[in-house]
Amino acid sequence: EVLAAAAAEFAGTEAMIRASEALFGPYRWGRYDLLILPPSFPFGGMENPRLSFITPTVIAGDQSLVALIAHELAHSWSGNLVTNATWGDLWLNEGFTVYLEARVMEAIYGPARRAMEDVLGYQNLQQDLAKFPPDDQRLALDLSGRDPDDGFSTIPYEKGRLLLVYLEHAVGRPTFDRYLRAYFDRHAFHSLSTEEFLADLDRHLLSARPGIVSREQLDAWIYQPGLPADAVLPQSDAFARIDAQAQTWLSGEVSAAGLDTAPWSVHEWLYFLNNLPPLDDDQLVELDQAFGLTATGNAEIAHSWLEIAIRHDYRPARDRLREYLIGIGRRKLIVPLYEALMAEPWGPEFAADVYREARPGYHPLAVASVDALVLD
Repeated sequence: EVLAAAAAEFAGTEAMIRASEALFGPYRWGRYDLLILPPSFPFGGMENPRLSFITPTVIAGDQSLVALIAHELAHSWSGNLVTNATWGDLWLNEGFTVYLEARVMEAIYGPARRAMEDVLGYQNLQQDLAKFPPDDQRLALDLSGRDPDDGFSTIPYEKGRLLLVYLEHAVGRPTFDRYLRAYFDRHAFHSLSTEEFLADLDRHLLSARPGIVSREQLDAWIYQPGLPADAVLPQSDAFARIDAQAQTWLSGEVSAAGLDTAPWSVHEWLYFLNNLPPLDDDQLVELDQAFGLTATGNAEIAHSWLEIAIRHDYRPARDRLREYLIGIGRRKLIVPLYEALMAEPWGPEFAADVYREARPGYHPLAVASVDALVLD
């Protein structure tokens, strides 16, 4: 029942393949297909060679969430062609892939959209850096005696991407692009550890350019918590305009309906919602009535709005929250909502009631995550 919608949503995949090959070298797997899985699939995507598994929650009707397709396609180079040697080296898969994804999105949709997606990713990284202990903020992790799933957060993804952005800025994009393309050729169909990557980087990029990036600087990125002070952080002019508009509403200067939201992209909506301060009941009602947020069919916007609804005990959204948690099993979207529920006085009882109905339809990985929150 989602076939026609998926075909329309992901019609730009061939253009993504062409852009990726132009940047990173030939696609080496022959054929590339997308398999749209049931809503219970616990991930956004999974990068199997030749066949990416994709969640239906990115079928938004306007191609606004197709960065996920660029990400899974990029794994055809970083992750499937050159693979991390251990789960402690996960950033070699995911940090590279988020960087490649951003370059593809920039090539097809332009730098403004890339900048918005980069800022949203950076904000997610800031949240995880505030939440995870210092040892888990490093790129190279020691997972001895631990479940490899413990290493999954936005840190290997977004901090890893920022390291590659840092290197790109240090040596210049043309030089870094030549290095990347040659890197995938040199190590095609092999696995690398972090130390092997650092040796390759020194031999093929940095040794000929002394003084640009030192080993001490690289070690700060890879083996120290947090972000180095000289990180190159993303910025978006579009989001600065959203901040200005939001302030006119929060100050009472205009009504919610008076906000000029017609040209807003999904990314601008997410930034607006994710950066709102605490609201009163009247403001919640006003937003919902003006924009139909409780009823939105976009899974990412719904997620952000439902988090707000939980924190503010906005009861008109409770039926939608129940439906959302029962209807999909993507961990990125449901686990934060259960976490938010467990932090509210009224939330644990509601979460347990919903979870009893939702649990039989969740994937075992999602069950393990939510069990630990709701049942332990």
